[in-house]
Amino acid sequence: MSASQRKPFEHLPTSVLPSNYTLYLHPDLHKFTFSGKESIDVEVKESVSTVKMNSAEIEVQSASFSSGGTTVTSSDIKTNAEDETLTVTFPDSLPVGPGQIHLNFTGILNDKLRGFYRSCYTAGDGSKKHIAVTQFESTDARRAFPCWDEPAIKATFDVTLVSPVAAVALSNMPVVKEEVQDEIKVTTYDRTPIMSTYLVAFVVGEFDYVEARDKNDVLIRVYTLLVKKNKENSP
Repeated sequence: MSASQRKPFEHLPTSVLPSNYTLYLHPDLHKFTFSGKESIDVEVKESVSTVKMNSAEIEVQSASFSSGGTTVTSSDIKTNAEDETLTVTFPDSLPVGPGQIHLNFTGILNDKLRGFYRSCYTAGDGSKKHIAVTQFESTDARRAFPCWDEPAIKATFDVTLVSPVAAVALSNMPVVKEEVQDEIKVTTYDRTPIMSTYLVAFVVGEFDYVEARDKNDVLIRVYTLLVKKNKENSP
């Protein structure tokens, strides 16, 4: 398609806007896929029956809306690959005011160096290590979770990552809770400041780190590939 034939850019509707995302993501470093669920705190500005947001290379299995103790399941879920949008339709118009949108979805850890993608490195012992990392700038958060993926539409984020016990799981904020269930680790992070979606970040994989404290006794930690530290420690 030539530049002249491309559809002009259209901003998302502002009838429903997010204020906070609660994200739960479980990447599979063997199948290169991930599953996720999210609850989005929203403000319904206008009484509408459809909610449109950004989504790309994600399959949404279910969607619902809750407000005032009542939960309504969506009547239709449609994705548009060209526009990279998701449209969720409900049986009736949503009530004006605060509410929550709940989504369950799956996606792929792609090899395109954008969105939520996979990479690998060779550790010091010669083994291959796969990692899941993110690169969302400027509009690729939509490849990790459905969202209002426009820099001007800001919100806070509560992130939880599920990973193997041996893996390191990192996100923007400090860890507030970590639980181990069999061979799985569930790590929850503190709420972020209000920010654009492209600033959200997470990494899952086997890493080591070096750390030191600055003159104000603030702990600074730099994570590194296992091979890097091994080389630094070798004679």
